[in-house]
Amino acid sequence: MSNPSADAIIDVRGVHKRYEMGPRSLEVLRGVSLKIAKGGFLALRGASGAGKSTLLHLLGGLDSPNSGEIWFDGQNLAALSNGSLAQLRNLKVGFIFQAYHLLPELDALENVCLPARMARTPADAAEARGRELLARVGLKERVEHRPAELSGGEQQRVAIARALINSPELILADEPTGNLDSRTGDEIIVCFAPCARNIRPPSSSPRTTPRWPSAHPNASSWRTGRFRNEIPGDLRGKKCCREESA
Repeated sequence: MSNPSADAIIDVRGVHKRYEMGPRSLEVLRGVSLKIAKGGFLALRGASGAGKSTLLHLLGGLDSPNSGEIWFDGQNLAALSNGSLAQLRNLKVGFIFQAYHLLPELDALENVCLPARMARTPADAAEARGRELLARVGLKERVEHRPAELSGGEQQRVAIARALINSPELILADEPTGNLDSRTGDEIIVCFAPCARNIRPPSSSPRTTPRWPSAHPNASSWRTGRFRNEIPGDLRGKKCCREESA
């Protein structure tokens, strides 16, 4: 295959992903191809179980496809060692997980600073950066509170701040408002979008309900492992696969 384009942070080529469950095989992704330009934003909208989370896990190097290629800023993820993948995830990817995955024994500031400390950032610099991000997401007065002492919306804001701590090149947000009520979800959307613009990384987020496209026009519908419509032109270098009839 040809080399990836220089302006693409993500270049996905004909990716298939399936899971074997005894005698059965569940095909989750069916030949997905897409490009996301540096500085781009992509929101995926689709039903639960359609494969959005699986795609994000592949883009962030948490899992590998059965076939096809995923290039991250010119690097083929399949060619990287486990150590190199771990370093890429720590330094270049900011994950916002659907279930938050905050460590219960750490307070908000410690959770936010953890990726920076793993990257060997000096403690003072990591703490200053963590406090800045928590203030940005409206949690300046909650830095010493542990997850159990925070509401769901506050926990999600901590997760957003944690994702931004190392100034990643890519942010992957897995249904960042999916477990929240409508009002809190709207607050998270308002909070998340300015953070992404200020840091200037490309971002990708799946969404089950249709609120995201109203806030972010670069949205693509997703169903059963394929794109239902094409990725907006400013986020791709060529046409992406479209959903085929079942």
